[in-house]
Amino acid sequence: MRIDKYLWCVRYYKTRNIATEACKKGHIKVNSVVCKPSRVVFPTDKIEIRKNQINYQLSILDIPPNRVGAKLADLYRKDTTPAEAFENSELLKFAKDYYRKKGTGRPTKKDRREIDDYTATNSTEEE
Repeated sequence: MRIDKYLWCVRYYKTRNIATEACKKGHIKVNSVVCKPSRVVFPTDKIEIRKNQINYQLSILDIPPNRVGAKLADLYRKDTTPAEAFENSELLKFAKDYYRKKGTGRPTKKDRREIDDYTATNSTEEE
């Protein structure tokens, strides 16, 4: 079975077209090699998927005959993604939280002074 069809069948991507685009962009690796969407996969192959800033790692257990339900997807793949990958994604969410709301415009004079004070104290600590 093709890799794009397999990823669609085990519900890692909502459509085959999205899975195909991920392969073309180099987000999918089979046995540590970037692959084309037409790459044929077999049981015991290892797949690495870069999706939503998480590197998923899968092992193919069996090839499904067609798209399967979410509850049955675990019969055909084994997810070996380390827990640290999900913890890193949680940290990224906190890193994106700014004290200013998006779209509020340029920093005010007070914000600018605070930024200048902060950068000035950090530059003197490094020296």
